[in-house]
Amino acid sequence: MGSREGIRREIRRRLRGYLLRDRTGIRREVLGLFLRLRSLTIPRIYEALTRRFSVSYHALASMVGIIASRIGILHVRKQQDSPYAVYELREEYVDVVTQLLVA
Repeated sequence: MGSREGIRREIRRRLRGYLLRDRTGIRREVLGLFLRLRSLTIPRIYEALTRRFSVSYHALASMVGIIASRIGILHVRKQQDSPYAVYELREEYVDVVTQLLVA
């Protein structure tokens, strides 16, 4: 899995499995937000999703954490002047996410 293409295949496999377990559509919606806005905080995601989904703040934070750590498509940045971490979709995976959300 050391090659760039091998890593991309693994990311695609993990992301596909993650989306297959999406019973409510919330995972697709979170990924769609990252595609549209690229850079988000948990409060911003929570604000956008609670209009359509019944989800707790902590469950949403956990979901984003899984996308960042286990799937590996998000970069996490902590700003000094803000209590919130900023999650950014890694540019090298935009096409992978787009392909899987369209499929």
